[in-house]
Amino acid sequence: MSELAQERRLVTSIPGPKSQALLARKAAAVADGVGVTLPVFVTRAGGGVVEDVDGNSLIDFGSGIAVTSVGNSAAAVVRRASAQLADFTHTCFMVTPYESYVEVAEALAELTPGDHAKKSALFNSGAEAVENAVKIARSYTRRTAVVVFDHGYHGRTNLTMALTAKNMPYKEGFGPFAPEVYRVPLAYPYRWLTGAENCAQEAAAQAIDQINKQVGAHNVAAIVIEPIAGEGGFIEPAKGFLPAIAQFAKDNGIVFVADEIQTGFCRTGQWFACEDEGVVPDLITTAKGIAGGLPLAAVTGRAEIMDAAHAGGLGGTYGGNPVACAAALGAIETMKELDLPAKARRIGEIMLGRLRAIQEKYEIVGDVRGRGAMIAVELVEPGTKTPNAAAAGALAKACHAEGLVVLTAGTYGNVLRFLPPLVIGEDLLNEGLDIIEGAFAGL
Repeated sequence: MSELAQERRLVTSIPGPKSQALLARKAAAVADGVGVTLPVFVTRAGGGVVEDVDGNSLIDFGSGIAVTSVGNSAAAVVRRASAQLADFTHTCFMVTPYESYVEVAEALAELTPGDHAKKSALFNSGAEAVENAVKIARSYTRRTAVVVFDHGYHGRTNLTMALTAKNMPYKEGFGPFAPEVYRVPLAYPYRWLTGAENCAQEAAAQAIDQINKQVGAHNVAAIVIEPIAGEGGFIEPAKGFLPAIAQFAKDNGIVFVADEIQTGFCRTGQWFACEDEGVVPDLITTAKGIAGGLPLAAVTGRAEIMDAAHAGGLGGTYGGNPVACAAALGAIETMKELDLPAKARRIGEIMLGRLRAIQEKYEIVGDVRGRGAMIAVELVEPGTKTPNAAAAGALAKACHAEGLVVLTAGTYGNVLRFLPPLVIGEDLLNEGLDIIEGAFAGL
């Protein structure tokens, strides 16, 4: 990272000729179902920039979808992972174990909310973590039903597609889906029909009523929720909603699972987003930001729940790979040394201030929301709350052309979401916001 100039630099159009040639190779060799947001082929990345094969340097407001929070080449991640690569790449923890897996589990017990005894199991991806959290909850409760929420996203495996709310592109044509999954309302303040001030209480009451009437609380093994809905559009539930749902779960012997795959590891200005309202989940799923870009995921939770599954019931060939574990220890070291929760809060202050100024100028901006370095703009038809997906697409395209990596999201496809690396410099952050302002002005 130290050798990579922290600057935006455009030497060709975006994408440049070398990226376009590689895109043609991708079309011939890679399945069409694997989409690409911005077809610039990256050669180096770090800090707040990505550099492509044409020599362009782009400002990164995506972090590989909240993965590279410590940067794409953090020194501690590179050092630890490189050392592990030289020692051994794999043994399979279930065959002959190694210390780094245990160290990651110990770190998770220390960092995740709650002072109860905790244990972890490590996997490869967020979807795997969520799926295993459901397995663990079912084993512990001897129940089968799983409750999830509108606008939620939990993965692309068969079970996690069933848990995910949005059909296109995640579920379309891939059914039938796993049974015993029930969806209830989420407290979405901007779109709550009786107003944001009523959202938490009414949404919680509706959700609990639906569970009791349609499922029966005594049949529910787990309630799975993102403390801030990610792919659904960075929806922060109205204050009071999460504690109410967590209390309902506790009162009815239901395992409360916080899906912190996108929100975890300092992203929202705290180590974990559920800390904002003092919610202590029974199980917490993590991935994305855990290992500085290497594939790793975890389920962490109350020891008695985690121990419910029989020996051999949890695992996987690559789960807790030693190189990924080493990277995770390097990422956590970086988060602590640089106080990345504080960095995330500072990013949020800057972004929210500037984006709310844009909101005042443009009727197309319906809502600006988020916490820490997880910020979004919801776009609507002027004078209404009708989702405006076309505007989100046009703005993203304009930002890309100017060398800024941004992502879209939302159940209605009308949200611009921003996930800058937590190590980004404030000069780059503000330059990226200048580009966003210019994109709005050009609409």
